[in-house]
Amino acid sequence: MEAPPSPRNCARCGKDGVYRCTDCMHQLLLCTDCCRLVHNVHPFHRIQQWTGEFFQEAALHMVSRPLPMNDEQWEDIDEIPLHLRLPSGSKYLTVIDVTGVHFVLVEQCQCEGADSYHLQLFRAKLCASTFEKPSTVFTFAVLDDFLRDNLECGTSGMNYYSKLRRLTSNVFPHLVPNRYRELLRLVRQWRLLKLLKWNGFKQTMDRPSQGDLALFCAACPQPGINNIFIIPISWKFTRTVVMDGNFKAEHMHEKRPDDQVWLMDGRGFMVTHPPYQAYLKATPHITEKSTCNNHRAISQANISRGKLRSTGIGATACARHGCFYPHSVADFQKGERQLNMDYSLSNALSHNMMGIANVLCFYDINCSYMKNLRKRVDNSDFLHIPSSLRIIPGIGIWHVHGHKEECWVDGEIIETLWSILNVVSSSTRGMSSPHRQELLDFQMNDSNFMKMIRIVEHLSQKLKAARISVTMAREAFKKLDEAVPSSHRAAWHIQEQSALSGRVQDVSVMDIFEIQLKKAPTIRTIELKLLEATSQPGVQRGAASWLTRGLEIEEAEIMLSITRKECGKFPSEIKRLAMAWRADRLASECSRFIADGQIYMEPLNVGALSDEHEDYVNVPEDDAQHDSGGGDIFPEDEDSNESADEGIEMGAPKMSTISHLPLPSNVGVDRCHAAGVHALLDMELQLRIGQANDALHGLRLALADKAVVFRGVVRQAKTYSTRTRAWQIVNSIDSSVKQHAAIYRRCREAMIALGADVDTLSRFQELLNSHLTVDTAAFTQNAHSHRSSNLPWFWSIDIPRDTTSKSWLTEFYRIHWLR
Repeated sequence: MEAPPSPRNCARCGKDGVYRCTDCMHQLLLCTDCCRLVHNVHPFHRIQQWTGEFFQEAALHMVSRPLPMNDEQWEDIDEIPLHLRLPSGSKYLTVIDVTGVHFVLVEQCQCEGADSYHLQLFRAKLCASTFEKPSTVFTFAVLDDFLRDNLECGTSGMNYYSKLRRLTSNVFPHLVPNRYRELLRLVRQWRLLKLLKWNGFKQTMDRPSQGDLALFCAACPQPGINNIFIIPISWKFTRTVVMDGNFKAEHMHEKRPDDQVWLMDGRGFMVTHPPYQAYLKATPHITEKSTCNNHRAISQANISRGKLRSTGIGATACARHGCFYPHSVADFQKGERQLNMDYSLSNALSHNMMGIANVLCFYDINCSYMKNLRKRVDNSDFLHIPSSLRIIPGIGIWHVHGHKEECWVDGEIIETLWSILNVVSSSTRGMSSPHRQELLDFQMNDSNFMKMIRIVEHLSQKLKAARISVTMAREAFKKLDEAVPSSHRAAWHIQEQSALSGRVQDVSVMDIFEIQLKKAPTIRTIELKLLEATSQPGVQRGAASWLTRGLEIEEAEIMLSITRKECGKFPSEIKRLAMAWRADRLASECSRFIADGQIYMEPLNVGALSDEHEDYVNVPEDDAQHDSGGGDIFPEDEDSNESADEGIEMGAPKMSTISHLPLPSNVGVDRCHAAGVHALLDMELQLRIGQANDALHGLRLALADKAVVFRGVVRQAKTYSTRTRAWQIVNSIDSSVKQHAAIYRRCREAMIALGADVDTLSRFQELLNSHLTVDTAAFTQNAHSHRSSNLPWFWSIDIPRDTTSKSWLTEFYRIHWLR
């Protein structure tokens, strides 16, 4: 490929071949005449000339100039490479093409009635940088290529022209003429011409008005476009809009703000500059206090950045299909203020809204934004939203965790649109205001265009999925409805109608779609309840706190015994010292607890009971099956989505006995009744129920944590160090599982000793080692074949038992029937 063929003859005429074209197929060797003839219609190809030793870069405008075929190199003749030398003695143009920078000899048509020179060039698909005496032109191809690079890759004008200079001369790009400024000027004009052509504007006969050069959603209801007849009361023609701010699209202060040329101000998606500035000067900013949380959009509304003319942009888009609204994108001056978003929403709701009476509006701070929206609109001469237009507020699902339950929740498609716009946000930061507006308009227009051409396939897929889901939902509802008593069905239907009719005025009516049951009580809740209750006969005040102290001492003993076992037979001196400190503190707590027991269990001989107390709790050795840490359940080479049956099994010590503190459960029911302290039996039983709830809650969290760690940490670990750290996390969670399981088992043994009824023991069932296994598929959305897998009983223990007025089962059916 580097050497010429032998003999070195022209591929067309057989003469001496000295040129070859790197852009032509096969790079045929040609003579001077044939090279000129072949490239009459390809003036921007790159050619090379054989010097006798190697192929040297050349230019098509120099093919008629004979070059010396001796050993003299071009460095001795001139410091400029051959293909970068300017033509002399002739009129030429500097042509910028996708293949680089070229110098082309051009003859202007001088015939009578001929077009002006720049129009002649335009008909030849060459765009002149100036109208008078043009010397630099850009091909249509290079302008289109730059727009594509800018849209898809976010390539700036400087980077793109730097690439063209390298294409022209990779060794000496600095010697290529710099036409960067001309590129920026022509690209702005080229964008405008493209939009005028795409939107059907011919020359200057019809001037576009606000938003006329912007594409909008083809699926949203638009009178006269996709809907001829509009029924105002029909929810079928409801507009859904979503509002949000983007703080990536910053804009710096301009050096010459008065020296600006606006080509399409307000014709696209950005609002018209002069009216918007007049609105900002005439409108005071009023901060609304959020009733939910201190949202970033509210707290940063008054933050001013001195070097920035604009801290971002606010926009309104179609919430269903993700298309920006024309003439609704406004700049921020001091963060995301309500006056900026008011202007955006007002312009969006004036775009082809005739006959549409309902708007579903999503905004991440709607809880505070919608409070005085109508008042702000009525007090402004620049805003207009028809009073007959019904605006229903909501918040996006991505922002739900910053809100109360009363806030409405739904889609957040505009967040995905910002990622597309942020591709060019960095390059627009230092642009002039008109150039920045045109670039953002073009980017948003392309985003809407891509939505439109794909919307049919996208909606078709959604429709197919919806039809299947509707069929399944109808069948499921039919079975549920047939099993529901008629009295319940009638009451639930009334609740549904009431909520749907009153949700705009009072969002709290939507609470009927949530479970109306409380969580299982914790030990602290029960202790507080016992302390607030009136004193019982035969019970000293403070008995509840004393019993709670005993339960805490038992928990500490269990944790310490598990820690001792995990340290093995030969722990380090530091670990032995730490465990000795803990044991000493526990012994001291036990002594104080026994001493206080003389007050609450006076009829009993607490001193005799204390003789049964050992210096330290003796926990039986675990069975062999308990020693399994569960780590080998997950093969390292198994894919995380291949199996849904994989689980994490965690053994825990069986706590058959614990230190014999003078608790009613250790003393015995008969002895407590004989001593007249039977009221303490019921108090300890209630506290044990709360302790069991806490232990099961911690157990659920630990098992879920372990499943997530295996999925996201252990399996993703690629190096030895990261894998070691990951297993350290797993071992720490294993210890937590053992502790919670042991505490629960001790609670259940105490419940049995206290004479708990069958209903309580059926709720707090025996905890087996097989129950301490979590299917990691339950935490993976895309895992298959785990429909038949059931979670152990304690995963639903947080649901309270039946009550006299409403059972949990009835509540479960009610929620599913309504939804």
